[in-house]
Amino acid sequence: MPDIDRTITVDADQQAVWDFLSDFTTTEQWDPPTQSTERVSGDGGVGTVYRNVSKLLGKETEVTYTVVVHEAPHRLELDGDAGSVKLHDTITIEQDGPRTTVRYVAEFHPQGAAKLVEPLLPLGLKKLGDDAAEQMEQCLRRL
Repeated sequence: MPDIDRTITVDADQQAVWDFLSDFTTTEQWDPPTQSTERVSGDGGVGTVYRNVSKLLGKETEVTYTVVVHEAPHRLELDGDAGSVKLHDTITIEQDGPRTTVRYVAEFHPQGAAKLVEPLLPLGLKKLGDDAAEQMEQCLRRL
């Protein structure tokens, strides 16, 4: 199963980091391929649904994300459905003195014919993960 797994540490308060990242619409600011993310239903907690449009390899893809774990201010998990790919994102936030550590894991589960391209995913996901971690860190430093 290909995935992205990145950890960053920033000089920011855990609650401020949680408030920013648990609002999944902020992916527009820190997730490079994201074109737009809107909350479709819910209050941000478990069961909240987001519609995300991302552009990968020149192609727009729509993903419906549903919050499945919302443990403020430590853990957010979302299940994503892009049709031929199922996703699971986990954001873990821990205070370490005056600093906060964020671990972001995005798991990709190709379905059906999409499994044929699975061997090609790791190279693209490495760059995507590096870029997302860099942009997330830049955003969180401004908090």
